[in-house]
Amino acid sequence: MAKIRTFIAVELPAEVRRAAARLAKSLAEAPVEVRWTELDNFHWTLQFLGDVTVNETPHICQAVAKAVANLPRFELHALGAGAFPKIERPRTLWLGAQEGRDQMIALHDQIEESMSALGFRSEGRRFRPHITLGRLRHVDAGLDTLIELLRSHTEFDAGRMDVREVAIFSSELRRNGPIYTRLGTAKLAGS
Repeated sequence: MAKIRTFIAVELPAEVRRAAARLAKSLAEAPVEVRWTELDNFHWTLQFLGDVTVNETPHICQAVAKAVANLPRFELHALGAGAFPKIERPRTLWLGAQEGRDQMIALHDQIEESMSALGFRSEGRRFRPHITLGRLRHVDAGLDTLIELLRSHTEFDAGRMDVREVAIFSSELRRNGPIYTRLGTAKLAGS
């Protein structure tokens, strides 16, 4: 049976997407090799499910809809550059969240619990809301410059957005980057 890579995320409005791209462009001034996320692929990942069968996707969509139906919509402030595992040892570059962060964590927790009931494993680490800007391919001589740029952008303001729904996506890996296709959406209460 055919399998598709699947994840659950919150999409970004155009203005937050463009701001994230501006931040990525600023960080790209560092002479390090980074695989940057394409503008259209910026999102807040809630849970990566991995490969699932096509037959499982309706059940996933239904479970997500049920999980978020009673959670109120909220405002999220995209703020601050950072890196995993930490700024001093960057591997994944990201844009973080400030106001609305706790609601985003609660949203993640509800979804993770509903996916666990379907047999999907939890990540086993504390969820930190972020938009992935890029991933370092390897560490080289420009690392100090990148760390300095990250530190100078810890208060980068990418704007506010309303979180009204989550989306379930498939991810088709291609040579020049992944292609995301929305499989379904689930609205939060009051949306």
